[in-house]
Amino acid sequence: MKFNEVFYFYNMDIKELYSLFIQHGLVDTDTRKIRKNTMFFALKGDNFNGNKFASEALTKGAKYAVVDEVEYKTSDNVILVDNVLKALQDLANYHRNQLNIPIISLTGSNGKTTTKELINTVLSCKFNTTATKGNLNNHIGVPLTLLSMNTNTEIGIVEMGANHQQEIAFLSKIVEPNYGYITNFGSAHLEGFGSIEGVIKGKSELYDFIKDTNGKVFLNSDDPIQVEKTKEIDVIKFEESIKFIEANPFVSVGFNNEVIHSKLIGSYNFANISAAITIGNYFKVPKEEIKKAIESYIPSNNRSEIIETEKNKIILDAYNANPTSMKAALDSFILYKSNHKTIILGDMFELGEFSELEHQKIVDFVSKANFDSVLLVGNNFFQAETNYQKFKTLDELKKYLQDAPIKGSSILIKGSRGIALENILPLC
Repeated sequence: MKFNEVFYFYNMDIKELYSLFIQHGLVDTDTRKIRKNTMFFALKGDNFNGNKFASEALTKGAKYAVVDEVEYKTSDNVILVDNVLKALQDLANYHRNQLNIPIISLTGSNGKTTTKELINTVLSCKFNTTATKGNLNNHIGVPLTLLSMNTNTEIGIVEMGANHQQEIAFLSKIVEPNYGYITNFGSAHLEGFGSIEGVIKGKSELYDFIKDTNGKVFLNSDDPIQVEKTKEIDVIKFEESIKFIEANPFVSVGFNNEVIHSKLIGSYNFANISAAITIGNYFKVPKEEIKKAIESYIPSNNRSEIIETEKNKIILDAYNANPTSMKAALDSFILYKSNHKTIILGDMFELGEFSELEHQKIVDFVSKANFDSVLLVGNNFFQAETNYQKFKTLDELKKYLQDAPIKGSSILIKGSRGIALENILPLC
């Protein structure tokens, strides 16, 4: 059967689809970023229908377009399937099995992306690695990560995110990881998971997959939940020689008689660094290379960045926030040595019925610390019982900072992505 005959049928055989994909090994889902000879997958969303852009993708250089609505099957280069998203996921899983390489998957409530970047930085000293870009860690990003791997890839590193039960289980079936690591279990996405117990159960779906497939788990023995959940799994414990030295503000750790001076701030990053050291050591990356890799890693994208302005020194951690990460950032900032400390905190999202309680807990915790100035922004913090300066919107905070500029202070800026606190940087 010729390919142009197959195109007219639903449920195209995955082997046939794969034979087209490997011609060039490229996949795109956005016509604004089409690459030549790519395979365009016409995904759908609440407010868009990718099928409508299939012809445009081909015009811009795509070799094939995958659609799931028959009216957009306009040529032999348009492949008709039952469901474009499922076809993308099935193709990614099939591709993963053709590669036959070790894949490390990680999830957790906090620190996933930083840990993934550190692991990739360390392992790439010795191997050709392919890792999740940014935080593309959902049901679309995970397949795209797998499909970006090729015959040169020696180790894959896949970040997996979730805010509901069964999401990690689903992603694990696509990735089929050989190794797993869960950074921690915290109060994140409580709205979707329902409770901290729900978070633990949902994240532990990675452990369930690893156990069922006889894989291995990297274990932080200082986390009692990890210890409890991995009792029946083959574990690789964090290296005992890894020791915390200080975080003022950058984290320094000891490892095999070496001192590693990272560019990561906050003691909470010690576990993330430890994971990268342990995994690098397990895959026999020389300790000198591990040290060099971690010391070379510089966080970006509003994640624990230190920014010096003409007026202040800023610790920017505005990529995301939940009660666990907020508390960890505050704990670290309390220990930070500075003559004057200011904190600017934005709302934490996706907490559902726990939102009022968790925001009040943060305010109560802050009240016991010795910060010189506290500014809170967002509807949730605005409703908290406190005498601190509160602002319903970012614009209100901006106006305040224009009228009462902060000078000569160390400033911690922390909040959820939706608050976009990085937009106040020009005023700090």
